Amino acid sequence: MAPKNDPELIALRKELDELYNTLKDEQKKQADTTLESACSGVADAPRVKLITRKLMKGHLNKVNSVHYSGDNRHCVTGSLDGKLIIWDTYTGNKMQIIPLRSAWVMSVAYAPSGNFVACGGMDNMCTVYDLNNRDSSGVAKMVRELAGYDGFLSSCRFLGDRNIITGSGDMKICKWDLETGRKTSDFVAHNGDVVSISLSPDGNSFVTGSVDKTCRLWDMREEKPRQTFFGHESDVNSVCFHPSGYAFATGSEDKSARMFDIRSDQQLAHYKPPTANSGFTSCGLSVSGRILFCGSDDNNVHMWDTLKNQHNGTLSGHENRVTSLSVAPNGIAVVTSSWDQHVRVWG
Repeated sequence: MAPKNDPELIALRKELDELYNTLKDEQKKQADTTLESACSGVADAPRVKLITRKLMKGHLNKVNSVHYSGDNRHCVTGSLDGKLIIWDTYTGNKMQIIPLRSAWVMSVAYAPSGNFVACGGMDNMCTVYDLNNRDSSGVAKMVRELAGYDGFLSSCRFLGDRNIITGSGDMKICKWDLETGRKTSDFVAHNGDVVSISLSPDGNSFVTGSVDKTCRLWDMREEKPRQTFFGHESDVNSVCFHPSGYAFATGSEDKSARMFDIRSDQQLAHYKPPTANSGFTSCGLSVSGRILFCGSDDNNVHMWDTLKNQHNGTLSGHENRVTSLSVAPNGIAVVTSSWDQHVRVWG
């Protein structure tokens, strides 16, 4: 690998920056209006008033990731205590506790069917568990260990019970056949760690966020990005598809959240908290797409009216960084995880 002060590398980076700036200038020329002005005739969204319906305690260390099941009731969390916990968000009860071989879990995923969960992190591996089958100790059976990464596993999402897609610190996206345990696709997706993956509502495409400050749109059948979106000034920590399938939201280390439109190939809106003092770790959208939720370093979840670009409120309760959030597929609730070791259900 060439050293950072290599003259050829510096020249290439300069050329790349110039190309980025040219693209941004061309996009600005096409932007004939803003989302706020186009929606000026739309009534303001009412203030969203969510409260903590369940405070779920059980982890003994920082909780790094949470994801809802397709049944809108159960969720899975992964913590640095080396455990996955399956929760019933209606009652707050623990349904299953799954001990992990590695405590350094960074991402979890719940299959839409509710049959499987997956996790991974600094062990450079994606591990899949079958919730309907138990091993001799009564714990959910591990059915796959998907190895072959040159970096940490940062994100994973089930495409169904037979396939999963993963992003990692080696800048790659991999798709796996869970029946054979083999990769069906393996390609470099970004110029930095892949941090987040969000699947489109129709399942035909997905969007990724990266520490290279960009987001990319992909077709499930291809290994080249359809589109690359610029604008963020630091790591894109989270991406979330709009329910319409025509846009997606982002949360970034640069203390902003944004909305990008796929059809016009550019940024639609730039959302800032009342006091820009911390970055955003995670984001999610309401079922209508009208409300954007972003988990933050400041221990809160910030909300915006996406159409009017107005800060709509704050969910306060966590006592440390909010690491991850997941909106129930039917929109009935939002679940958040935090470094304070707790998981909260808001509704």
